[in-house]
Amino acid sequence: MNLRKDADEIIGAAIAASLPDEAVKNALQGRDFGQGRIYMVATGKAAWQMAKAAADILGERLTAGVVVTKYDHVKGEIAKTRCFEGGHPVPDANSFRGTEAALALTQNLQPADTVLFLLSGGGSALFEKPLISQEELGDITQQLLACGADIVEMNTIRKRLSGVKGGRFALACQPAQVYSIVLSDILGDPLDMIASGPAYPDSSVCEDAVRIAEKYGLRLSVTAQKRLREETPKRLDNVETKITGSVTGLCRAAARAAETLGYEPVILTDQLSCVAREAGAFLAAIAKTHQNTGKSLAFIAGGETVVHLTGKGKGGRNQELALSAAEGIAGLEQTAVCSVGSDGTDGPTDAAGGYCDSETKARLDTLGIRIYDVLQDNDAYHALQKTGGLVMTGATGTNVNDVAVLLIRR
Repeated sequence: MNLRKDADEIIGAAIAASLPDEAVKNALQGRDFGQGRIYMVATGKAAWQMAKAAADILGERLTAGVVVTKYDHVKGEIAKTRCFEGGHPVPDANSFRGTEAALALTQNLQPADTVLFLLSGGGSALFEKPLISQEELGDITQQLLACGADIVEMNTIRKRLSGVKGGRFALACQPAQVYSIVLSDILGDPLDMIASGPAYPDSSVCEDAVRIAEKYGLRLSVTAQKRLREETPKRLDNVETKITGSVTGLCRAAARAAETLGYEPVILTDQLSCVAREAGAFLAAIAKTHQNTGKSLAFIAGGETVVHLTGKGKGGRNQELALSAAEGIAGLEQTAVCSVGSDGTDGPTDAAGGYCDSETKARLDTLGIRIYDVLQDNDAYHALQKTGGLVMTGATGTNVNDVAVLLIRR
């Protein structure tokens, strides 16, 4: 019985089922764009994959397009489309350059024209026209990441510091229509928060942004403080939106794959939202409770955890979640925890996530490595590297949050 092989197979099947190609095809099936021109703008970690599917379907009907995605996520040329790669999770000059190219497509549009807007997670950093200096925008993003702000809190701040977020991109497209196809990476699929809602009315208000800034003690310039008090669009009449994928589907696909391998699947939640270390400890506690059922079980949790930075090591939330479970499952019979980001990246690393089993702690002990010290330094990457616990998938072309799987094999 090879738990690592099972974990890899379950994760691989879940990600494959969540790729956006088929979803984009379904969203465009039978779509009538009239006689006007069609412009395509795709942004986010899954932007290239979504744009390639759309361009193949539209063919000669596509007038021009722009893709803005993460570094190393462009997999080739797309007809009539310029592809840009930029910084994530902190925007950089290339993010801004790609966004300016997208905005250039929206100049002089006519009422009969359509902007096909393909949106996926990561767009908050990749699709950006800052209303403050690039340096301060990067600093504020880093502050929000370091203090453990959740994605909704981060986007409430970021959309007010941007010329394209919070519905402002849709305004720039007027009088043309915007058909937005969205791959959701936020729990509950709040359309105004996915990539900070460039083409959706903003449900948050200035008071929310000010409260969040005060909650985390953000260092803000006078200009940034003023921007937080400028209201975003609350109504957009030129947008139609369709959600094509989410973490719910990711969890269901993982459950189907686990069942095929002989496990009884249990989806614990598709709304996981807590500190990564706590999620790992919780899965370990579940493992202890279900050791003696005599059944092979697969407990699945989807969502997005956060990491509090207390050290200067290398890692990501999925790696910390897996390593945090290692202490609790140490010595248990045929038990493992695997956690990955569906986009194939976890934090500022080349790993998608981490894998730990009943032997991981013993291996680290032999090397003189204490899990507590590793987590305090946020250095899960190097610890997992030493135990063969890094999960490497490469860029997947999708982005629908994370999935963690606890396996108990009997």
